[in-house]
Amino acid sequence: MTNIVYFVKSCSTSSFEKLLKKIDFNFVSQNDFVAIKTHFGEENNVTFISPEIYLPLIKLLKKKNCLAFFTDTNTIYRGKRANAVEHLLLANKHKFNIDFLNVPIIIADGLKGNDYVEVDINLTYFKKAKIASSIYYSNVLICLSHFKGHMLFGFGGTIKNLGMGCAARPAKYTLHNVLKPKLEVDKCTGCGKCIKFCPTEALKIENKKIVLDIEKCTGCGECIHVCENTVFSIPWDLSYKEVQKRTVEYAFAALKNKKGYFFVNFLDNITKDCDCMNKKQDVLAKDIGIVAGYDPVAVDFCSLNIVNNFFKKDIFKELWPNIDYTPQIEYAVEIGLGNKEYQFVEV
Repeated sequence: MTNIVYFVKSCSTSSFEKLLKKIDFNFVSQNDFVAIKTHFGEENNVTFISPEIYLPLIKLLKKKNCLAFFTDTNTIYRGKRANAVEHLLLANKHKFNIDFLNVPIIIADGLKGNDYVEVDINLTYFKKAKIASSIYYSNVLICLSHFKGHMLFGFGGTIKNLGMGCAARPAKYTLHNVLKPKLEVDKCTGCGKCIKFCPTEALKIENKKIVLDIEKCTGCGECIHVCENTVFSIPWDLSYKEVQKRTVEYAFAALKNKKGYFFVNFLDNITKDCDCMNKKQDVLAKDIGIVAGYDPVAVDFCSLNIVNNFFKKDIFKELWPNIDYTPQIEYAVEIGLGNKEYQFVEV
C-alpha cells in the first residue's frame, strides 16, 4: 500500500468523516470480520476518545456488509477492565455498546484474558506471540488510538495500542516483566493503597513499611501510578527500552495474518499519562487533528511531528525527560513493521 499519511484539522465527527472520504477501503470485503481496536476508557478517566467520533467509520463499514465489531483486551492491573464482564459493563457506561454504535463490542481475549492464539514471529525477544483470539481470527484490523503521553513509551499511539492492546492478558506480563520498580521505603506511610492495585500480590506491609517481592512483581507499574508519596519509581536504565521493543514485536504479530489494516491517531485531549489512569487528568492540548494511514510507524511518526510542532518543542521529552521514545520507532523500522518516511496529505 502507498505510504501516504492523511491529516485533517480538528477532532470531530465531521472532520473524521471528511478524512474517511479520502481513504480506499477496498481491503474490506463482504462478510469479512473487521476488528476495530480501541480503548474504552478506564473508570474515572474522561479523556479517552468518545465513541461519537467513530460513527462515520461504522457507517462506511456497514455499506461494505462486513462483520465489524469494537474490541479491546483485558488488563493485568486490578480495576474494571481485568475481566470481560466488568470490562463490558464499563464500556457500556462509556457508550461503547451495540445500541449506540450499532455494532457488537467483544473483549478479544475472553472472560479472564486466556483466549489467545500463538503466532510465530521468530524475532529477538519472542519466537511466538500470544495474540487475543478475536483479533487473530479477524480478516481486517482497524486500530483507533488516542495519541498522548506514556510513562514507559514517552508517547503512546498506534504502535503501543497495537502491541500491548492486542496481546492477551498473560502476554502482558511477559511484555512488562523486565521492568521492576525502585523503592524509597523511607517515604512509605504504610497506607497500603498500592497493595489493592498490585495484580500479583507482590506487595505487603511489614513494620508499617511496604515490602516488594521481586519474584512476584510483573513490572506493570500500577504501584508507581497509585502511590501519592512517590515510594516507587521507574528504574531509569535500559529496561523500559526493552519493554518498548517487546511491544513492537507484538504489534508485528498482531498484523501478521491480516489481509488489510488501517490506523488512526486522534490528537485530542493530550495528557501526560495514558487512558489507563483511573482519574481525571490535566489536558495539555485539545482538538489538534486526526492522523491516518496504512503504515503504523508513519502514522505515529507523523503524529509526533505534528504534536511537537503544535507545542513548538519536544513535549513528550519534556513530560518524560528520562524516557527515550525513539526505540519503539527505530525498532519497528528495523523489523519491518513500517517506515518513518511518508507522503503528507492534508485533507
